[in-house]
Amino acid sequence: MLTTPSPALVADMAARSGDLVVLGAGGKMGPSLTVLARRALDAAGRTGDAVHAVSRWSDPAQADHLRDAGVNVVTADLMTGDPAVLAGLPDGADVVYMVGAKFGTSSAPSLAWAANAALVSDVARRYADSTIAAFSTGNVYPLVPVSSGGCSEDDPTGPVGEYAMSCLGRERLFQHAALTRGTKVANIRLNYAVDLRYGVLCDVAAPLLAGEPVDLTTSHVNVVWQGYANEVALRALGHASSPAFTVNLTGPETASVRRLAGLLGAGLGREVSFTGTEAGTALLNDASLCHELFGYPDVSLRTLVDWQAQWLAAGLPTSGKATKFTVRDGKF
Repeated sequence: MLTTPSPALVADMAARSGDLVVLGAGGKMGPSLTVLARRALDAAGRTGDAVHAVSRWSDPAQADHLRDAGVNVVTADLMTGDPAVLAGLPDGADVVYMVGAKFGTSSAPSLAWAANAALVSDVARRYADSTIAAFSTGNVYPLVPVSSGGCSEDDPTGPVGEYAMSCLGRERLFQHAALTRGTKVANIRLNYAVDLRYGVLCDVAAPLLAGEPVDLTTSHVNVVWQGYANEVALRALGHASSPAFTVNLTGPETASVRRLAGLLGAGLGREVSFTGTEAGTALLNDASLCHELFGYPDVSLRTLVDWQAQWLAAGLPTSGKATKFTVRDGKF
């Protein structure tokens, strides 16, 4: 389901032309996004347009999987600072930007700024004539009351910590490119995509499986099916503009962590206990603009919870990469 394009995505891709370059394609979402893109282009009759997946590719098996799916794998380390690396990348009418650094940046804040902001200046110059959809994060907003419905795109930003500040820097640099060069840009503020191998639901279930209490300090959260998130990123290319377009990307629910834990516990046959005091604020997004433009996620939150419990109960693999959605001080 992660890589099967919807009719709406196919229609949007049919309205575009030229190669697609995905920068930072080797992360948690990149492989499924690139295969989805390849299948969408094929279904749209664009078999001659390439999908280029750019990454360091530390996992050769992952790269081989993409090649088998018809994706052109490009090995490049964008963080070398060598202008020849960017110059040697394939051209593309469309670019999806997925490069970023989060975990470990509290102890190495310069890495956050180098990966999340400084690199953008060079990339925006290299692809000045392309249309760019850039992944950002809901972390650029402040913590807000759980009863607020979350921050909308019109609300002021208020990043907490160096990671979030550097991500806002990424947005600002893409916005600058849009204003000064006319590059069409879409900044996509994502809150917690769920793939059954990782994500907030997996994180909530982890203490249940270990016989430990679930921390309720961060009491509410937004999540969204990764397949939908990938589709929105690709479809957002059609909404990119100068000045830059910004959209929040997450599910429609403000989900209670207590409630999620109860449902997962029931699905896993595990007792549920809690620790911590529920805070009155959380990192929450209002994605109503996203849902107006692209429709609601095709997989509901309750279905995701059921799938997650079944996945874990069957002993299927997880990535071991926690989202750290409970972090409240911005230190990742």
